[in-house]
Amino acid sequence: MMPTWSVGTGKAAGLAYAATGSAPPGQPRRKGPHSMETTLDDAAAVFAEVRPRLFGIAYRMLGTATDAEDLVQEVWIRWQTCDRSVVQNPAAYLATTATRLAINATQSAYARRESYVGPWLPEPVDTSADPQLGAERASALELGVLLLLEKLTPTERAAYVLREAFDYPYQQIAEIVQTTEATARQYVSRARKHLAAERRAPVDPTEQRRLLTAFVNAAQAGDLSALEELFAADVVSYSDGGGVARATKFVVTGADAVAKLVRAWSNFWENVRTAPATLNGTDALLLQRDGVTIGALTVVGSAAGIDQVMWVLNPAKLTTL
Repeated sequence: MMPTWSVGTGKAAGLAYAATGSAPPGQPRRKGPHSMETTLDDAAAVFAEVRPRLFGIAYRMLGTATDAEDLVQEVWIRWQTCDRSVVQNPAAYLATTATRLAINATQSAYARRESYVGPWLPEPVDTSADPQLGAERASALELGVLLLLEKLTPTERAAYVLREAFDYPYQQIAEIVQTTEATARQYVSRARKHLAAERRAPVDPTEQRRLLTAFVNAAQAGDLSALEELFAADVVSYSDGGGVARATKFVVTGADAVAKLVRAWSNFWENVRTAPATLNGTDALLLQRDGVTIGALTVVGSAAGIDQVMWVLNPAKLTTL
């Protein structure tokens, strides 16, 4: 059964009634050869075309590929069982359904992360095959940005994702998140200001790649001075082991502290092979031992040096890699 979203009057009401699979009062349900009533095969074809965008929205909202896949599956179930004869714009209907489900799922995810063991990082995704991950823009995709989005409310996050990654007009964003256009603009503006305040301007891909390579070389050698030279003064290291893999269970801040931590981990690199990868649109390294991927590593660089080091070591977050 589709969610019973509240509706108003006029154009917005018509969109909302179409989303719920019912007709506005006084208007008959459309039937006949020119209606949107379709067979299941037709419904599957429509869904397949929109699916990359649905996953892109869900992943940016939840930060976990597994949860995003589950949410997309839920959208598919609802699409199969709804009255498609009243859906005038299937793509808009499906994106609205995915976003509203994602807002609810994000609220639950935030609550679960309060009991997560150690620092939480998003689940990395391999974007080499799909650089845009269902978006017209590769925005709101980097691990560092997704981590910052965790500080927004679910509705603010949804508005930002729809605008920055998919270039939705503010009027449509307002209809999807059930607010006014002015408030939708405020949500996006607030999110942009938050990210700008928390994040320096990133370096270009060539420099990011150089910093990553230099970091790994210094880490493998246990070269304390080389590490300190690479780091910004306020560098932050996140190591996500989820209480399963060996990882620091707290966030480490400061060039001296992070350099000493990395040097103390020098035995971690024994028999570890690094393989280049494109994760979340940026250069990263897969860490492999005996042919098994045991981690994913990336850094965030700025003019000040390496601002963030992110180690994803939780095995549950490496299955898609």
